Amino acid sequence: MSIVSGFVVGAIIMLVFGYDPLQNYGNLLVGSFGGAYSIGETLRNMTPLILTALGFAVSSKAGFFNIGGSGQYLMGWFGAVVVALKWSWLPGWFLIIVSIMSGALLGGVWSAIAGLLRAYCGTSEVITTIMLNYVALYFVNFAVKNWLAAQGHDSSATITAKASLRSPLLASLTSNSTLHWGFILALLVCLIIWIYFNRTRAGFELRSIGLNERAAQYAGMNVRKTIILAMLISGILAGLGGALDGLGNFQNISVSNSLPQVGYDGMAVAILASYNPLGIILSSLLFSALQIGGMSMSVYSNAPTEIVSIVTGSIIFFIAIKYAFEIILKKYKLSYPKFNIAGK
Repeated sequence: MSIVSGFVVGAIIMLVFGYDPLQNYGNLLVGSFGGAYSIGETLRNMTPLILTALGFAVSSKAGFFNIGGSGQYLMGWFGAVVVALKWSWLPGWFLIIVSIMSGALLGGVWSAIAGLLRAYCGTSEVITTIMLNYVALYFVNFAVKNWLAAQGHDSSATITAKASLRSPLLASLTSNSTLHWGFILALLVCLIIWIYFNRTRAGFELRSIGLNERAAQYAGMNVRKTIILAMLISGILAGLGGALDGLGNFQNISVSNSLPQVGYDGMAVAILASYNPLGIILSSLLFSALQIGGMSMSVYSNAPTEIVSIVTGSIIFFIAIKYAFEIILKKYKLSYPKFNIAGK
């Protein structure tokens, strides 16, 4: 209902401003699923959304809000590209593995800083992760400009072909789209995180602390350790998203004027999926289709692409107010007259 309501709001706004909602939603659908190339781009765009959403889901299950997905994604992107450029003499698959692991670990370390501050100093992880986002942005900009880019340029060199996650097979199947092997890896990570949540002791402890930290501590669980571990895993996942995007999509890194939006989009994806790792796959497909297909709206009609942002924001709004509906329904149910067997 949240999704349907979001699309209805978008349609109403388009009608108010003189655009045809059926035509534009049709263009959106064609742009995201209208051919092999469009499907490939939609699946490729899902990769970072899945991983940043998983990162936010892990921290949220533990009762913490990791708002630093953008910074951790950026650090993962930076770490993977640096290793791919500086260690390009390594053999192919080994170079890819080392680059991916470096990016993921750098994202994890960046997030663990906030976890350590929360565990030992009681610092709000919301504030520290937001601040670390901007530290990451300006550090990466400085490093790219001064260490990686040629003089007078704002981007690094392109990584060697053997470090790329793109594949001639995937390109041929999707009409030369930018779909890469990172998408398959992201799906596997979803399954791993689902198993972690539901089939491991560590996952049980993480969920228990998220539900009631004091009760978990009384039961003998190490709360500090779990806080740090949750933030570390959360950052590793977001950093992995940046690493895969850097090696598979961008294949270099450039100076940025703002934080990557994917970190915040990942939060929305996780919320829509109720933090379920398997649900995140479907939720990220929706958001990716909106983003990729939204670009076709302005190509095939005069409707602005910002309509997609309105639809996305409306979906999140209706997810948020579902709790208001639950309160109203609960109140109505409690006040409804009770009847006995005789019907009195």
